Formats: sequence, structure tokens, C-alpha cells
Amino acid sequence: MAEMMEVTESETSPYDQELEEILKLTWGQQVRQDIFQRWTQGFCFSDDEPTALVQFDGGPCAVLAPMQAYIIKHIVNNKSIDDDWKKAEVEEQNHLLCKAACDILCQATAGCDILKFVHIDDKVVCLEHSQFHSMLKVEQVNKDSMETFINNHINFMRDTFGILLFLYTVMRSKGLVKLKEEICDLGVSLIDKEFGYGSQSLINMMITGQAVCNVFNNEQVVAGYKLQGIEKQSEVGFMTLLEHLRYCQVGSYLKNPCNPIWVLGSETHLTVLFSFDQNLVHKETQVDVARRTFKLFDQGGNNFISTQSLKPLLEKLDLVSDDEYVNLMSSKLDSEGLGIILMPSFMEEFFSEQETRTPDIFVVFHYNGQPRSNSNSKVTYIEGNAIIQESDVICISEDNNLQSCLQSKWPYIEIQWKGNVTPSIN
Repeated sequence: MAEMMEVTESETSPYDQELEEILKLTWGQQVRQDIFQRWTQGFCFSDDEPTALVQFDGGPCAVLAPMQAYIIKHIVNNKSIDDDWKKAEVEEQNHLLCKAACDILCQATAGCDILKFVHIDDKVVCLEHSQFHSMLKVEQVNKDSMETFINNHINFMRDTFGILLFLYTVMRSKGLVKLKEEICDLGVSLIDKEFGYGSQSLINMMITGQAVCNVFNNEQVVAGYKLQGIEKQSEVGFMTLLEHLRYCQVGSYLKNPCNPIWVLGSETHLTVLFSFDQNLVHKETQVDVARRTFKLFDQGGNNFISTQSLKPLLEKLDLVSDDEYVNLMSSKLDSEGLGIILMPSFMEEFFSEQETRTPDIFVVFHYNGQPRSNSNSKVTYIEGNAIIQESDVICISEDNNLQSCLQSKWPYIEIQWKGNVTPSIN
């Protein structure tokens, strides 16, 4: 049965009014104890894979998977696949956790000099949600001292309430005003009231620092409403099975991140795919800008635009756009007079020499933090050899959700997993 989050004046004294509002954004007006309990865990590493976090129950993957992605970022950037990169003692685990936490906090609080760390004084194991929330306190820390502070207080992340305390820290440091600007529907809690899953706004905040609910690039106007998407290339990426199911379209800022690491979304869970091959990603090029700009005029996502859109497209890309040239290009690119221009034809005409090529063969690793989704209930990385097939036919495998998810970025990808066991994204 749902319980009201009733906060008395005496209970609010240890923390500020803004945190109280943030708790309402997170949970809504009511908190179910069973849902709260699912989120009651710290950042715990697997006994079988010392750099992999373990998820004990459904829900907190919205924080755990992005944290895992940023842990992997520091491994990939500082070690090679030939190193013994999977090993980590407690000190190294704490170092990786601290670095990942700093990354997430830094991007969520861009422009802020002061961070607000949410904590409790006592080390406790089991509390009702109302008891726990009444104990919260906020401590101000200069951003320059963030890493030292987290390192000195790393136990608050590894203890029983570590995930929630870190989530509240990110949100309180980001600030209520900014959160309300970015969250598209303030009436929908960041943690689902019925199932306990994190919303897309929460996931995006942890991955990119932006608490927006959309995954496309920049802004889009839909039915007269301006919708905010991801505003720049992200440090780690995101792909989702929901794109395969045509519920959304993930933009290039998330599909082509700065590091070869992607949080993967199923309908109910988040996992992580990563590689040490830096050739899988790149800083945004003129080609990327051209593709992204082309899609602004291709609102239907059909990979073509009308010939009338050619002139404004060329103008937006700072290419020659006088009427005579536009007419010439329209005739060339739409030689059959269908009134449309295909994206491949446009890219071949204007950017053919600048195309970047994805490696045909590369090694990937998959992480799923839930023991029940791993062989023998042991959370470990699963290695696979990926091949980009030379084909014009996409192989649809309805019983392989992982491949369907990855095909939103690599349409012709096939992966041979070690042990011939396909990892689960659920």
C-alpha cells in the first residue's frame, strides 16, 4: 500500500526546502516502501568481476548502469585490452568509483562552483523511507575539492543507501531550477511509482547531465511543441531496443559518443556494451554535422527530403545555395523528378571524400549487473567478436534483443559471443 511522504517541520530541519522538492520530483507525492526498498543498496562490486557493479533488485539500473559506464570509461582510457584490466583491489575499486562519480557530477552541474552532498550521519542498514528521508543532511563542497571529498567519503557510496544518496547529491547539486527547466513532465516522477524503474529523464541526467526525456539531438518541433533533446556529443552513449520497436529515434550525440561505451536499454532494464577500439567513435566531423542537419529537414525519419528543402539545407551547412546552383543540384539529385532527395545521394555528392569508416571487426564486452541474468548467477563481462557484414539486407532476429538494439547503430552487425551464450539485456 502506498504511503504519503509526510514531512514535518522538525523532520525538514536537517536538510533544506529545495531537497524536499527534489524528493517529490524523484518519488512523487507518495512513496511505496517496497519500491523504496529496491533502491536501497550501495555501489557493490562483483566477487567474480572486481570492476563490475552488482544490482540486487529491479529499478536502480538507471543509476548503476551509467555509473558502470563511467567506470569502464576510466578503464578503457587508461589500459589496453592486452593489460590485466579486469583486476582491481578495494583501493582501485574506490578510485574507479570516485572517478566515475566525479564525471557524472561534473557534467550535471556545469557552471556550478558549489556542490551539495546529501548524506546521513549514522551508518544504518534498514529504515522505512520516512525515517531515512528525515535523516538527510546537505553539505556544501567547492567543486575544486570534489574528488578529494568523495574519496574521503567513499563509504557513503558503498554503504546501504549509497545509490539514493548519490542520486540526491546529483540532483541537489544540479539544482531545482535547472531540473524543472529540463524535465519535460513534472507530473511524472523520476522513479516509477508502480514498478520502480528510472525514467528516461533520470537516465539521461546520469549519462549526459541533462534531465531531458528525449534522446534525439538538439530541439525538435512536434505538433507545434518545441521538445528538448540532447545538446552535445555525450561522453558515453545510449542505444535502446525501443528504437527497434519504433517508439523513439536516438540521435547521433548518443549513438556516437566520445568513448566506445554505450548504455543499452531494453523495455525494463539497462546494461552496458563497451570496447577498447577507439576507432568505433570519433569527435563530430563535417559528415556527422551534415547527417544531423539533413535529419532536421527529414522529420519523418525516412532518409529523404523534399527538393524544396535543398536550398535551406545547403544554407544551414554554409554551402553554395544560390538559386541557379540549387536548381542544378535538384535536377542531378532527383533525376527521376520524384520531388525527393535521398540522404545517400546527398552525402555522396557533397561529402563522399570525408566519410569515416567503422572497423569491420572488433571486440566488444557486455555487462549486465543482475546476477539472475548472468550464467551461474555470476556478474561477469561477456566477450564477443563483432563483424560488420557486407550486406544490404538487415538480418532481423526477433529472439535476439541485444542484436536488434545494436542494429540501430550498426545495421549489419553480427557478434559471436564466447561460450555461444548471447548476453541478456533484460
